[in-house]
Amino acid sequence: MAEERWIPETLFDELGFRMSFKVKKVLYEMQTEHQHLVLFEQPFFGKMLMLDGATQITKKDEFIYQEMMSHVPLFAHGKARDVLIIGGGDCGIAEEVLKHKTVRRLTQVEIDPAVVEFAKEHFPEFTKPVFADKRFESVIDDGMKYVARTDRRFDVIIVDSTDPQGPGKVLFSSKFYEGCRRCLNKGGVLVTQNGVPIFQPSELTSSIGKFRKLFADGACYVAAIPTYVGGHMAMGWATDNKNLRRTPAKTIAARYRSAGSFSTRYWSPEVHVAAFALPRFIAEAVAKAG
Repeated sequence: MAEERWIPETLFDELGFRMSFKVKKVLYEMQTEHQHLVLFEQPFFGKMLMLDGATQITKKDEFIYQEMMSHVPLFAHGKARDVLIIGGGDCGIAEEVLKHKTVRRLTQVEIDPAVVEFAKEHFPEFTKPVFADKRFESVIDDGMKYVARTDRRFDVIIVDSTDPQGPGKVLFSSKFYEGCRRCLNKGGVLVTQNGVPIFQPSELTSSIGKFRKLFADGACYVAAIPTYVGGHMAMGWATDNKNLRRTPAKTIAARYRSAGSFSTRYWSPEVHVAAFALPRFIAEAVAKAG
């Protein structure tokens, strides 16, 4: 009889603990040029994707991360036409962005072509509608190099990166944020994946400190995502328009109605506003940043 397989999440090894997931069935596993990738069926979370020992997406709760990474900056901005996603090869965030009628062009820059091809095969629920949308452009390139040299300008930049390890490490650097600043339109918004503050406080404060050297407003908002163990996940926030993260729920709700009031499972105008109200320990860490 085959032995049960459990796949550990090794992201927090240095803190002395691991989360392990029982495998119902391995669907795909490979070592790409850039990272180790494994997709498997898990009894509770369903289909799960892990890169280099860190959970990226699960069928059970993917909607929380994707909705909060996309709808918060887009509805806060209110008039975003050109959007850039760095990373995000599974196209989950791209699918959410394209629900916004104001968006005229969405460019996704993914460093690893194997991830895109993998997603087309295993996440067709995301990739099919995205690649069928004429507003979508897929670019295979290094995100750092792209923001440093592109002539394009964007209203919103969403950095859907792994944690600061492997190919994702450079996406937490001052040089990368400088590149993002360079290709943002006036009043544009940069949103980043910034880890779990209770376990990764330095990741958050380091990014916000760098934001504050480049932008008028550097902060974060939070969401509760079960897969990313630790209670709250932080999304980094940077813009030169200090009013955007204080946009009232009434205004957000009006923009949502104008967008067609499409279906969401986590994000709402009220949750949008509440996400910027930080628990005290996170607020204190943010206050000290930089």
